[in-house]
Amino acid sequence: MNELELLLPSKELEFAALEYKREHFDNQEYELHGSSLFDHTDSYDDWLERVKNNSNEQTVNPDPDWVVSTTFFALRKRDSKIVGMLDIRHTLNEYLNLYGGNIGYGVRPSERKKGYATEILKLALKYCKQLGLEKVMLVCYKDNEASRKTIINCGGILEKDFIYTDGEIVQKFWVSP
Repeated sequence: MNELELLLPSKELEFAALEYKREHFDNQEYELHGSSLFDHTDSYDDWLERVKNNSNEQTVNPDPDWVVSTTFFALRKRDSKIVGMLDIRHTLNEYLNLYGGNIGYGVRPSERKKGYATEILKLALKYCKQLGLEKVMLVCYKDNEASRKTIINCGGILEKDFIYTDGEIVQKFWVSP
């Protein structure tokens, strides 16, 4: 596997980011995990502004369901291809403590089953440690075997299963960074 690096979104990465988004949409995947709503915007510049604001306690989205977070692209160093995205939430509010967790991440369809999710999560946990987080919450659907294995491979300890608002079974894990 090729080495990855986490980079903050920037104007220079616009083309690569739009290509990443297009690949998901071409595969009928319209929710980009760990993207800070990149899947819900038509303007890259507006999304960049949202990501910047979300990373600052003074400017974070005024919606009470949002918390300060940092969004990253996971780039493969060899060719600068975006292989994934992740969003690290610095704190948990009531909703995130119940359903969302500290880290959301995704891998582009053509790069799955190559070990990138584990590498992305390991890099995310290093960042969480830098933030001073002593434990990190992650959730995934119980039937998402790839995510469950990724979380467990990174030290995830299952706390419980629960029924999500969509009626599906979700598993809640804790990891020490």
